[in-house]
Amino acid sequence: MTSELSISALTESFGAPEDVRSFAHTPGTGIVFGVGEIVRLSELCKKHGGSRILIVSDPGIAKAGHSARVKSLIEDSGLFAAVFDDVRENPTTEDVRLCVQAAQENEIDFIVGLGGGSSLDTAKGCNFILTNGGHMRDYWGVGKAEKPMLPFIAVPTTAGTGSECQSFALIADSETHMKMACGDKKAAAKAAILDPELTLTQPRSVTVHTGMDAITHAVETAVTKKRTETSFAYSKLAFSLLNEGFESVLQSPDELVGRAQMLLGAAYAGTAIENSMLGAAHSCANPLTAKFGIVHGEAVGVMMPQVVRFNAEDEEVASIYGELFEGHLAARLEELLVRAAMPLSLSDYSISADSLDELAEAASKQWTAQFNPREVDVASLRALYQSAMSVG
Repeated sequence: MTSELSISALTESFGAPEDVRSFAHTPGTGIVFGVGEIVRLSELCKKHGGSRILIVSDPGIAKAGHSARVKSLIEDSGLFAAVFDDVRENPTTEDVRLCVQAAQENEIDFIVGLGGGSSLDTAKGCNFILTNGGHMRDYWGVGKAEKPMLPFIAVPTTAGTGSECQSFALIADSETHMKMACGDKKAAAKAAILDPELTLTQPRSVTVHTGMDAITHAVETAVTKKRTETSFAYSKLAFSLLNEGFESVLQSPDELVGRAQMLLGAAYAGTAIENSMLGAAHSCANPLTAKFGIVHGEAVGVMMPQVVRFNAEDEEVASIYGELFEGHLAARLEELLVRAAMPLSLSDYSISADSLDELAEAASKQWTAQFNPREVDVASLRALYQSAMSVG
């Protein structure tokens, strides 16, 4: 089983370049992958100068026992560890504020993000404010942190955002609900531990929501205006792994090969985001979450097939989709949604046509809209929402 769960064994059949398979294009993040590799956390904390560590997590991770285990691993090695496990889904500036407060109270010099993208983004957001002061909006954009930041290790327990391989923290303003992408190479993790065993405790709902988010990342990064040959190689490898792994974990949730494929695929997709960007599906998804409370993975999932069809009207983009997946990509995405028992249309959420103008206006203001390969405006975004109203 161990030999099956190496990066080499899981990726060699997909023909990706060796530098891509080995994560050579992360923002300085060293990748540690393998079953049981969480035991190396203390070693890595010491390597990067940690002595007083804050573990940033969420209530679900605490309930699963991961927070306590990681705290024990750190303390057993003679280091100090404190836990902040109050991170909420889709973290806001309030989550960051409370995390900073916990960091200051414990006089920490090192951060470990443990959990899904929400925990990892909150850990990064905390790092911005703790070291550079001010407010999250001060760092909205790229490279706005002037002072050094604390070393940070990412330990994902879901196969979703790929935040462990990105230098961005995605934090929503608690008052306006606008999601702010705050990026700085200094915010990137020094190391990321990808241990498939940690993902076994996910509820099925988390598996499907985060998995669909990762799949959407692979698809969107493949075609953005900022795509490169390198970013596409990550997108393609990510989609290949996720396309196989998603069905595998749906059929056999406790089978580690599928879990490993998903965890690796999400990390490769996260690296693709770092080297490319996202597009209209995410622009449409964020207002659905803000206005109707639709879980992010469902929101991007319901929009992605429509965005693929829209983008594929451009011949060059259609050709790239063909390289990504041999077949009808939009239909394949809908097939995966059906197998995951996820909604195919916005009407499943009782969204009426009366809401589409407001949703389209909000989507047009999302930062990822500008990177979609085809230009989008309020009218075209409204048309995308309309096309997602009745599917299937």
